[in-house]
Amino acid sequence: MALISKKKLPFKINLQLRKYLIKYGREIVMPLQYADLLRFESSINLYDKFGNDTLWQTVFYPHNDIEFVYEGLKKIYADLRTDGDEKVIKHLNVDRIDLCTYGNTQPFRIRIINKMNDNFDYFYVKRADSSRVYGMELEHLLSPNRMSYLTFEDTVVEEHIIGIPGDLFFKQLPSYEEVNYRRLAKEFVKFNERCFVRLLGDMHSSNFIIDITPDFEEVFYRIRAIDFDQQSYEGKRSVYMPQYFKQNYPLVEIGMKYMTSESVQQYQIEERSLIAGRLKVEQQRMYELMSVMARDEIASVDNTESLKKELARWYQSDRFLKCKTMGEIVWASLEQVLIH
Repeated sequence: MALISKKKLPFKINLQLRKYLIKYGREIVMPLQYADLLRFESSINLYDKFGNDTLWQTVFYPHNDIEFVYEGLKKIYADLRTDGDEKVIKHLNVDRIDLCTYGNTQPFRIRIINKMNDNFDYFYVKRADSSRVYGMELEHLLSPNRMSYLTFEDTVVEEHIIGIPGDLFFKQLPSYEEVNYRRLAKEFVKFNERCFVRLLGDMHSSNFIIDITPDFEEVFYRIRAIDFDQQSYEGKRSVYMPQYFKQNYPLVEIGMKYMTSESVQQYQIEERSLIAGRLKVEQQRMYELMSVMARDEIASVDNTESLKKELARWYQSDRFLKCKTMGEIVWASLEQVLIH
């Protein structure tokens, strides 16, 4: 079973990573930052439509701060969604600002409403952490998903990823009339492999969503990470394999029931081949990212030493023992998909 015993330490975005983010359009000047949102004067608990406490709080700002905060958030949303085209701002309203009180990073969730059609969208404002930035960038480059996020000094802004939270999906699973368990199990194997190859940890059911897409004959599933704080931080191999988290046992049991060891191996090979293809397509950008990551301090010495020994045994490769940083371990892990 995968266990994380200590709270992760945040790491500041260093100058080299900042230059990378500027080059690829991730770093922009924002009208407000995370610290500005902390100036709220009151809050109330937020309940869902069934009356359950969501553990989020809706926050309210002093009268003299409201315009500054709301206008700033609308401009940030325009930067995130329309590449800075502020013509859309006149159609937008900030409907609600919520604060997550139980998470380590205490993110703010912004609900934006389009006055023209009452459609709404969300985005998040969080404290910047280089681990999270590396995680989102690797997700963008190496997974089938694209990440929309922006940074500015000590702030990171992220899109809302649509889907059913894994823990909620497991609770509702008995009530679903039609579930293709084989396709669901296949996607979990591929998700497990993606996380392990790029060393994204802590992917228990609260940290990923399940996106369900109906097709004309079948239903397709995709599992997407929504929390990237534990990108290559822990020293245990099991932390980077979602199959070892007890919260994910419903998916593990489905896999054991509907899949053979041969089919599991086939899907693992397929996913590694897809990652290898993306590595080749994004070769220059990946080289720049990994060159920065390899020199960055994003984990303790103890975690780095522990993980490189475990992966050396797992892959039967001394290449990992030569790694001096966690970034170098990630690089060595990615190289494995090009070797095999």
